[in-house]
This record gives sequence, C-alpha cells and structure tokens, in this order.
Amino acid sequence: MSNIKRLEAFLACFSPESRVLVVINADPDAIACAMAVKRLLWRKVSVVSIAYFNEISRPDNLAMLRLLGADLVLLPKIDERKFNSFVVVDSQPDHHECFAMFRYDAIIDHHPLSCDVGKFNDIRGGYGACSTMLTEYLKAARIKPSAKLATALVFGIKSDTSGFLRQATIEDVKAFQYLYRYANPYLLTRIEQAEFEEEHLDILAATIQTRKIINNRIYAHAGKVSNPDECVITADFFMRISSINWSIVSGVYNENLVIIFRNDGLRKSAGTAVKQAFGDLGSAGGHKSMARVEIAMKDLPPDLDLGPWIIDRMEKHAGRKIE
Repeated sequence: MSNIKRLEAFLACFSPESRVLVVINADPDAIACAMAVKRLLWRKVSVVSIAYFNEISRPDNLAMLRLLGADLVLLPKIDERKFNSFVVVDSQPDHHECFAMFRYDAIIDHHPLSCDVGKFNDIRGGYGACSTMLTEYLKAARIKPSAKLATALVFGIKSDTSGFLRQATIEDVKAFQYLYRYANPYLLTRIEQAEFEEEHLDILAATIQTRKIINNRIYAHAGKVSNPDECVITADFFMRISSINWSIVSGVYNENLVIIFRNDGLRKSAGTAVKQAFGDLGSAGGHKSMARVEIAMKDLPPDLDLGPWIIDRMEKHAGRKIE
C-alpha cells in the first residue's frame, strides 16, 4: 500500500465530529508520533488529546516535553466519555493492560504484529522507529513539519535506532534526512544532553554492587525502584563497559518485576531471547538490541530470590544461544 493510500485510510476513520484520544506509553518515539497524529488531524476533527500512563522521569524525556511543548495528560485524569475515537501509536493494544481500556479506530506501530483489532492497522515491524512511519504520513499529506515537530520526530528516530546503530532501515535514514532540514539543532542538542539527575547515582551504586558477569553478560538486580526508567538508565550505562555484550538489569516497581535487556546488536535478538526465557510468565518482547519483561509479583513464589532466579532462567533458556 502506498503512503498516500495509508493516509487516506487513516483519515477516513475520523469525521469533523470526532473527539480523538491518542494513547501512548510515553517515550521519545511515541511522544513524537502522537504529536504528528495531532498535526495530521488538525482542523479535520473536533479535538485531539494525548494521554500517557507511564511515569516519565528520564532527563531526555522530560527535556523533550519541556522544550517541544508536547501537551500530554496522564491517562487517569482523562474523562474517556469526552472522546469517541481512539488511536494508539508506537504500541499495540496487547502491549500493556492500560491500552485495553479502549477500542481503537487506528493503530500505527513498528513493533512486530501482535494483535489486529483496529479499524485501521498500519504495522510495519521492519522499521526502526514509528516516527519514520509518521514522517511518511506527513509527507503524503504535504504537511511541512514545524521546527518543534521535526525536532521531536528526529529525536524519536535517533532514540529508537540508537543513532542508527541498531535496527535502522533506509526508510529511517530518508525520514531523518528529510526532517533534519526543518528541525532545530539547538533544541535537539539540549534534549540529548539533558542533565543526569543526582538520584540516578544511587540506583547505579546499588546495581553495581549486585552485578554478576557471566560470559560477557552483566546481570544486576536493583530491588525496589521508584521508576522502571532507573533500570533502563542502568542497563544503558552497563553497555558502555568494553567487555560487555549483554546488559540485564531488573527491579520491582508497583508489584511488578521489570527486567530491561540491552545487547550490542551482534547477538541473537533480545526480543526473541526474552520471549523464550520469560514469555510464559508475563509480557516479554522488544527489538534486536533492546527488550523488556514485566511479570506480576503475585505470579511468582513469595520467597523467590529474584537476582539469581533471573540469571538462572536466562542462562537456562537462552544462554548459549545468545553468545
């Protein structure tokens, strides 16, 4: 299907009376995509709002919201009765229980297909970033992105492809080249160089103390964390160690065990590995070099020593296959 046909099918889901809610699990790619959807529907529908349900604490994400003026509202504060159309971008309805609250008119995502419940579904698992897909929609609509929207989409692409060092396609490169002429490099630099918060030092210190390295894979369990992003920041930090090709960092947040995976992009797909190791216990999936697992603590034995258990399960189910 051509991008023009996709755009036409997407816009056909709405009318001037549509009151649209875009629901996201907020990260740079999702935020940028939601901003693009809002621009695509400008003056075509009655209202567009963006709702998110996860806590936003990473410095770059906070800087993105502050500098680019993305108008997001926490999902619990939304009165769903005020909306009659729903869209999800950079995710699919089965990716988190909060998505299951709505029936979606449109789903746009670059993760592998896991469900098919929208009136309009555009799932392209080969793309490195969903922001690339929304850029193609903007181009098909002949909409020149504002500096803030272009900057958001550029950062979304860079974030989800790690600066084109993981799962990037020629489409991602072309979208980046197109957007960069409209983006504000000063704002982009400020977002990318957002300050490292002092409290992040505490979680780094805790996980460094619990680290265990097996065949160039580093494991660390942080215990209870105030936000899953603490595990993300730590996993990314450990990947800077020269001898490490896998980083697996876990923590307990809101009665859920969260495990973050990173690899150097040369190993077996992280998404495939975590499904093999943990897919029978909770949500598990991701991309080639990054993945995430969430398991309800109530589904695990109460006296389970989580750190060693994660190591044992990962090594047993995927150990030799991911070297």
